[in-house]
Amino acid sequence: MNDYAGQHEVISENMTSQITTDLARFVQELKQERKSNFHDGRKAQQHMETCWKQLESSKRRFERDCKEADRAQQYFEKMDADINVTKADVEKARQQAQIRHQMAEDSKADYSSSLQKFNQEQHEYYHTHIPSIFQKIQEMEERRIVRIGESMKTYAEVDRQVIPIIGKCLDGIVKAAEAINQKSDSQLVIEAYKSGFEPPGDIEFEDYTQPMKRTVSDNSLSNSRGDGKPELKFGGKSKGKLWPFIKKNKGATPEDFSNLPPEQRRKKLQQKVDELNKEIQKEMDQRDAITKMKDVYLKNPQMGDPASLDHKLTEVSQNIEKLRLEAQKFEAWLAEVEGRLPARGEQARRQSGMYDGQGAPTANSCAQDRESSPDGSYTEERSQENEVKVLATDFDDEFDDEEPLPAIGTCKALYTFEGQNEGTISVIEGEILYVIEEDKGDGWTRIRRNEDEEGYVPTSYVEVYLDKNAKGAKTYI
Repeated sequence: MNDYAGQHEVISENMTSQITTDLARFVQELKQERKSNFHDGRKAQQHMETCWKQLESSKRRFERDCKEADRAQQYFEKMDADINVTKADVEKARQQAQIRHQMAEDSKADYSSSLQKFNQEQHEYYHTHIPSIFQKIQEMEERRIVRIGESMKTYAEVDRQVIPIIGKCLDGIVKAAEAINQKSDSQLVIEAYKSGFEPPGDIEFEDYTQPMKRTVSDNSLSNSRGDGKPELKFGGKSKGKLWPFIKKNKGATPEDFSNLPPEQRRKKLQQKVDELNKEIQKEMDQRDAITKMKDVYLKNPQMGDPASLDHKLTEVSQNIEKLRLEAQKFEAWLAEVEGRLPARGEQARRQSGMYDGQGAPTANSCAQDRESSPDGSYTEERSQENEVKVLATDFDDEFDDEEPLPAIGTCKALYTFEGQNEGTISVIEGEILYVIEEDKGDGWTRIRRNEDEEGYVPTSYVEVYLDKNAKGAKTYI
């Protein structure tokens, strides 16, 4: 599934680099070109409007001058026909009429020139400028269409390149699904979470005249207090539950993990030993590096002072010695636990139903060494083995009379979440709920709606408001 998702990431990355980025740049170029073409079109249109106004102005002036010339001619003819008018007045009227006729002729020539110029500009506007602008816009759109087609072809090629790999991923998914072995998976869970304890022995029949005495098996789960009295009470709401429905002890974890069942304790100790060995090896590598550097300084004093490394070398040596002592301590505990655990053959017979009722004689001492609570419970922690990672079923929810966890704050659902998996709870956007357990780094927060409804929701789906005074709430600085 990871490989399958990775191929889709490859498609997304290639589309971003080969298509989306280039298209975004191309669109910006088209916007600038389109803006420039529209600007040229508006400029040509404004020029035509200016030419038209000039033509109208010259036309009105020519019309006005012609009317004034006619009036001046009529006035002159009237004055010339009147015998009472002096000759000077007639001559004056004649000169005024000539002036008006000359002005009309000038206006006529100006109007004719303006009309010719406008017709020429209009012809160029409709047959040259505007067609050229429209042609540029058309070519721009045609380039855009071609580019879209090329992008679609590029996407097809990007997708086609990963189709064979996706096919292999799907084949791998089918192969993995067909290879699932439920028995093997169950055995992995058993190996990861088995306790190492043996079932208790049978209770012997005793006369009523004698105190009832239970035959305590060497592998009994209860921690004997030395008085021979049984701790388990059957009937009523007894706190001493039978394994594996044992109440969890929430005390501090001892250094030797003696609060764990033998098998889980062995795994924890083995993990601790491995971690210490890795730290020892790391410190030894650092010591070797410092020693080599010191040798270089001794041979080449100009590169550094060898005495400056003595303190660091001593410190690393002390760390190695401390880690070795710590590792020896855990190895001793590990050897002690491994000596008490039953042989693998016996475990195999128990798992196959061939257990004969005889437990290992040393298991009782292991059970007595571990720290038990007064009700015979022990702390069960999740295994950190890398061989399998499974979620242990919490039997306490069904079989314990333990009080529900107190609320450490409230939360508001930012989004609607359909809790379809086991252990989750459905929430509706805007709903207010109680927080009973913070996110421990796995991306889930435990919440409660009421006494009977609680579960986990993704931390990113809620907004948490912690009560600083609540028990178990963390204080952030």
